[in-house]
Amino acid sequence: KKMEAIKFRTLTLDEEIGKFLCKFETYVRVKLPYDYSARSRIVAGFIADEMVAGYMLVTKQGFRSLMFVPDKVKNEHEFFKNDQYEMMEVNGFWISPRLKTAADRYQVWMNLIWDTFMAKKQYVLMMSDLRNENAKHLYSLTGTQLLYEGPSMLMSGAKTHAGIRLSYTRRWQLLLNIPKYWLEYKSRERRFNKKLKERSFSRMAKVG
Repeated sequence: KKMEAIKFRTLTLDEEIGKFLCKFETYVRVKLPYDYSARSRIVAGFIADEMVAGYMLVTKQGFRSLMFVPDKVKNEHEFFKNDQYEMMEVNGFWISPRLKTAADRYQVWMNLIWDTFMAKKQYVLMMSDLRNENAKHLYSLTGTQLLYEGPSMLMSGAKTHAGIRLSYTRRWQLLLNIPKYWLEYKSRERRFNKKLKERSFSRMAKVG
């Protein structure tokens, strides 16, 4: 199957930002505040006019991920002594089920990696909900180091993170780990093709 062309662009219209946040909430079951999101750079991927993936890059201080971390951890961990001006945060990462193939998903991941690298911040904070094992695995490919894993310190409404995982990586690690992303892509592609063959065989068996 030919790889579908995903076009990426930065969202600026309120209506599109609202749509992005709705989709993130639908797929990830977490509600992100509009004001926080609107001051981030929000990038979405489109196939034709359909929004099929997206992420947020936060490059200014006031990082949401740090609000979730207990003060005790912040006071004791060496990382938090770094200047926040040198940090950025990746949030709002989602991919629609419309993107079924490993090739489509790889396009989204590589676009995220490149945009993050080009933001030119030394440290990249990556937060995910504890329930999101896929995000945990993907982020680990970037050479992340764990900062905090546990209950959220911020409870603003029902649809927020009950538990979070916060890790960080360095800007150059994003590029140095490109071979890992490629191996992950090839592994997912093999699994996808195997499932297709099994489904096809199953259909043939029913017909027979």
